Amino acid sequence: MTGETSGAVVGVDVGGTFTDLVELDPATGRVRLAKVASTLDNQARGVLNALREAGCDLAALGLIVHGTTTTTNAVLERKLSKTGLITTRGFRDVLELGRRTRPQAYGMKGDFTPIIPRNLRLEVPERMDATGAVLTPLDEEALRAAGEQLVDQGCEALVIHFLHAYANPAHELRAAEILREIWPNDHITMGHALLSESREFERGVTAAVNASVQPLLARYIRRLTDHLTAGGYAGEVLVMNGNGGMVSASRVALEAAKTVMSGPASGVMAAAYTGRRSGHENLITYDMGGTSTDVALIRGAEPTVSNEIEIEYAMPIHVPMVDVRTVGAGGGSIARVTPAGLLEVGPQSAGAMPGPICYGRGGESPTISDANLLLGRLDPAGLNAVEGGISIDHVREVFARDLGTPLGLGATEAAAAVIRVANTKMAGAIRMVSVSLGADPRDFALFAFGGAGPLHATALARELSIPKVLVPARPGITNALGCVVADLRHDFVTTLNKPLHSLDPADLHRVFAEQAAEGEALIGKERIEIRSIRHLYSVDMQFQGQTHLLRVPLERPDVDTETLQQLFETAYFNRFRVALSDIRANLVNANCSVIGARAELDLSALIDPGERRATLDDALLSRRPVWFASGDAGGDWHDTPVYWRDHLPQGFTITGPAIVQQMDTTLLIEPGDRATGDADGNIIVEIGADA
Repeated sequence: MTGETSGAVVGVDVGGTFTDLVELDPATGRVRLAKVASTLDNQARGVLNALREAGCDLAALGLIVHGTTTTTNAVLERKLSKTGLITTRGFRDVLELGRRTRPQAYGMKGDFTPIIPRNLRLEVPERMDATGAVLTPLDEEALRAAGEQLVDQGCEALVIHFLHAYANPAHELRAAEILREIWPNDHITMGHALLSESREFERGVTAAVNASVQPLLARYIRRLTDHLTAGGYAGEVLVMNGNGGMVSASRVALEAAKTVMSGPASGVMAAAYTGRRSGHENLITYDMGGTSTDVALIRGAEPTVSNEIEIEYAMPIHVPMVDVRTVGAGGGSIARVTPAGLLEVGPQSAGAMPGPICYGRGGESPTISDANLLLGRLDPAGLNAVEGGISIDHVREVFARDLGTPLGLGATEAAAAVIRVANTKMAGAIRMVSVSLGADPRDFALFAFGGAGPLHATALARELSIPKVLVPARPGITNALGCVVADLRHDFVTTLNKPLHSLDPADLHRVFAEQAAEGEALIGKERIEIRSIRHLYSVDMQFQGQTHLLRVPLERPDVDTETLQQLFETAYFNRFRVALSDIRANLVNANCSVIGARAELDLSALIDPGERRATLDDALLSRRPVWFASGDAGGDWHDTPVYWRDHLPQGFTITGPAIVQQMDTTLLIEPGDRATGDADGNIIVEIGADA
């Protein structure tokens, strides 16, 4: 079924600021880490720099897994390949009309630019009806003329998007066959092949995104693999997809849209893997970086995957992706007082240059990182990025001037207010992936990672009544670790769109069988050792007359219509607390995920056993005053021990208040909390355990 890999496994994740790398050698237990500056003009250079920094021997590596922001950045910044579209006559403007929404829900203004401009969207006579019957035959001469026109206009990629191709793809298949004769490359996307969904706007945008980033991703992957081969690497390169799985570099560009959100997905997969090993299978992931915070939900060690993601206004990409929600609150988020006299934090960010004031690079706007510094939570010596640095007194003066005076507060109180507002924003994001979806945060642990996540995690857990916080061994390189531990995965969506009372269960069973067989065949082509294959089945359903869909997981594919009705009503009630048993249900999509599970990897060496000390006192770095909130009355300064994480003894217990520092993050343990370590080097903080 699969080939085998031997040697060390490398995971490398390219972020907006840093490129992170982790190398795990299953045979020796050796771990190597690297964090280097990202090279956004050519991400391949950053990847190679990270490999050199870690001292990796390319010839001895067994596998490289790569998470990339190439497609995400291209879409968000609209730095896309010139792309043309050929569609059904009369539907040229589907991508621009979209849905009946506005960029600003309560405003009368806003901008929206479709991915493919109108002059590159051409129409040809053809038409199927919703059942797949031919109403208007495909005009092949008009099709050829449209293709030649787009070639003459310099288009590098092409989308074929016919109205009802999901019901009958014959016209799209024939069109692709004809256009391949004249198109100068392989970058042709058929809408139905990427997404067999009835909604033409979502299907069209997804295909347009895929086509417009396809040449960019193909060139980048080619550059990267050429450099790796020249350096002696002979193994496979796998690329993270947004669904949390991986796909071979040789075919990743065919479905380039699936790599959008690759970076955030890898962090969630690392959380699921780490949580399962530590006995915490229900997690809310919390990744706080420099400019934003990403959160996601994991149940039973399975991340929530959705094909309803909209990465920005009128930009739905309806391929399965890990459901990650983002808010503009990070360590560099700027705090300001509005003309109305309200304290606002983010979404504007100081970025990496000049960055927060405490970085010493010229920043003069108060940020979350500066607030944490003033409250004693960050080590000044560890933050200053220039010789001489910036004094705490200078940061205090800025807070007093820009925030304290307008708010009638002192500098310390203003810093505490910044932290409170930021935590409120981040708690709102956590509620979006939990409470709003019918999940109780009290049933989950908070998995905190990223450079700033562990610094705020215990306060957020307390506000949301989350009982535990799980901090992995290396929070700052969690996304790279996700690349190492992720499985192979292929997702399939097929539209049936039938009322349950008229659905033949045999049709559903046949679709599931075809999806499973195709996924197994794709996994079988990879040169990767697989220990098992599993399938996840679900259906997208709605009550007749409704627009939005609700995903219903299935324990087995051979389900009957009566069971489907019951499962849907239960899922609907759990989500909305409304019972509508008298309304008939409609089954829209059948979904199957085929997952090839890779071999288990030991994470215990992420904290070097040789660095551990015999006692907790031996791991103590210093003590310093740290400000902690105390209910609604304000807060107090506490004399707080500061520990170095790598030196913590096996099986330690720390009672808050305390701070645990390490190379890539700082963990804040609040008064009344209790922290312990496990065999993999994770820290589990029990909220209020010693209150």
